[in-house]
Amino acid sequence: MAGKKKQNKKIQKQKKFFKSRIVKTLIYTGISLFIVGLGSFYWLDLNHLPNPNMLKANISPQTTIIRDRKERILYKVYKDENRISLNYEEIPDIVKNATIAIEDSGFYQHPGISVKSMFRALLNNMRRRDSNQLQGASTITQQLVKNKLLTSERSYKRKIKEIILALWTERIYSKKEILTMYLNEISYGGPAYGIETASETFFNKHAQNLTLAEAAYLSGLPVSPETFSLIGANPELAINRQTQVLERMVKLSMISKEQFEHAKNENLIFAQQKIGILAPHFVMYVKNQLVKQYGEDVINQGGLDVVTTLDLDIQKKTEEIIAKQITKTKKSFNISNGAALVTNPQSGEILAMIGSVDYFDLQNKGNVNVTTSLRQPGSAIKPVNYGYAFDHGFSPASVIEDSPVVYVTAGAKNFSPANYDGKFHGNVTLRSALANSYNIPAVKILNSYGVDKMLDMGRKLGIESWDNSPQIGLSLTLGSLEVTMVDLARAYGTIANTGIKKELKSIKVVKDHQNRDITGSFNQAESKYSFIDQVQAAEEDSPQVISPLSAYWVTDILSDNHARQNTFGSYSKLIIPKHQVAVKTGTSNDFRDNWTIGFTPDYLVAVWVGNNDGSFMNKKLVSGVTGAAPIWNEIMTNVLADSPPQKFSKPSHLVPVTICEENGLLTCSNCPEVTVEYFPAAEGPTETCNFRPAAECEEAKKQSEGKNDEERKLLLFDCPFQYSQ
Repeated sequence: MAGKKKQNKKIQKQKKFFKSRIVKTLIYTGISLFIVGLGSFYWLDLNHLPNPNMLKANISPQTTIIRDRKERILYKVYKDENRISLNYEEIPDIVKNATIAIEDSGFYQHPGISVKSMFRALLNNMRRRDSNQLQGASTITQQLVKNKLLTSERSYKRKIKEIILALWTERIYSKKEILTMYLNEISYGGPAYGIETASETFFNKHAQNLTLAEAAYLSGLPVSPETFSLIGANPELAINRQTQVLERMVKLSMISKEQFEHAKNENLIFAQQKIGILAPHFVMYVKNQLVKQYGEDVINQGGLDVVTTLDLDIQKKTEEIIAKQITKTKKSFNISNGAALVTNPQSGEILAMIGSVDYFDLQNKGNVNVTTSLRQPGSAIKPVNYGYAFDHGFSPASVIEDSPVVYVTAGAKNFSPANYDGKFHGNVTLRSALANSYNIPAVKILNSYGVDKMLDMGRKLGIESWDNSPQIGLSLTLGSLEVTMVDLARAYGTIANTGIKKELKSIKVVKDHQNRDITGSFNQAESKYSFIDQVQAAEEDSPQVISPLSAYWVTDILSDNHARQNTFGSYSKLIIPKHQVAVKTGTSNDFRDNWTIGFTPDYLVAVWVGNNDGSFMNKKLVSGVTGAAPIWNEIMTNVLADSPPQKFSKPSHLVPVTICEENGLLTCSNCPEVTVEYFPAAEGPTETCNFRPAAECEEAKKQSEGKNDEERKLLLFDCPFQYSQ
């Protein structure tokens, strides 16, 4: 029995020996193949690798300059070499820990690379087709050597170099030295490079005096400074990023839950930003477009020279007008903020962009760009509805009844639209309905063809915020679905441009650091943003969204000062003397948003007023008279100051037809007022009005007093609308 056990042990020992030998053979074979492959790769390429001993040498970045259309400098994007370097002991532990927590939690354990993170990133990257979305899984050491010794090229070849240099670097420098170099070199956004410069820039204090909340905020910036900075284009993401840093520190036992709560609730007080920047909302808008195309490293260090579409003279004057008007109306109408966009509808070029009254008023979220923020447009959205209607059987002379109506939908609250003035106006032409912004006719028109068709029309006109719109009802035509000012400018610009859609453009020319024109590199089919002004635009880039006839009818109605008198009177701020201007107002039902948008053949001006905190304006605000309208009037007057009067062009196939203004029919002897409408040949009205004499109608009106609706209709039959309202 003992001999048998001894024999079994011997067999088991032999199996283990052979297994271990096989494993060792596989391991040695793998290592040998790796060494041979690495050696081959070295002789082919890696023998030219930079030496990590160069890490302490300065590599000068180049400045990117953003200019207006006349090449006046708006902003310089650069890496400030005048940084203040700190030694390891001068950098507070909360900064070191916060940085390690969010950037590289295994920093003190790995040899320069994290195999686990690299393997996870490799699997994720194999699933991705877009090379711009590849994950890097870089450690702090890798980031240091990439930023200082390599390019930002996204390729596996560069990644292999980065890995080898990171391993090499860790053999030369201690962890303290590597972390110190990283914290002295990394970008925190704009001119702030290194933790000391960042601390002074953002909080006006030395790094050693930072609180935990401040350190967590700064440590969250390097991954994408322009995305997560409170002074950048997306301030709402900054606090989320700070919280993420603090949560990682708790998870790694660097801070307690009590410290987490205290830091999370600390009110950050930022230093006034002393950066030379003009048209800040526009500059950040442009910079974001550039970053989407090239990445932050190229924009911050690549030395691009960018000529934009902005006209600094128009920009400054518009800023001045908004600030002055908001100061005047702040107390009386509870309006604290205003925004405006000025474009050329023929080219789509942005000439001025003011996102808020004061970009640097962080306390009141002044850095939020309202031109790109979602807001309810109110009646300013109605031209989209009428644009579709005019392409599908309606005309300005079509008549619709402005009378009470209730729409019943299963599972939803009954919808009973009301007019702005609280009245009903009887039978009205569509010219009168749109010009006076009557709500009930607009809803009835939309109901005749369906909400989905208006949504589709809005998207075609350029309202990108409707791409993934929620389910919405007939209130769509009253402005219940949010849009951005950029969207509205694009849609109105399409109407102004005879129905041909032009994408908004913010950039004219881009040159690289060697003065080579690389503008064409932005013309990428897969890019959602088409913001380069191409001299020869492809035909498919300027589609005919609505017919020239429909665009003309909408434009003609919006420029008809006589037709809108019932609602806006003769002295509204919608009239620009000596100029034909198409203009529309809009106010959200809750008085949070007030708009005025108008255009000539050469200029489009969109204005919004309200409050960034969402509070209500005074309901005494009168659309077209107060609120956005005076600002719009002054801006439009300014841009037209040196322009000769222009008329909107008519499609060549239209013929004038004299009709009765009351009902859109051919005139009769008793028609109270006549007007001229333009129709395609043989498509105008064929019936003639048949009004009774004015004396008979006056008598019938007296008899109808006190009668019910049916009796009134019978008595006033064949009388002009003014008697039946």
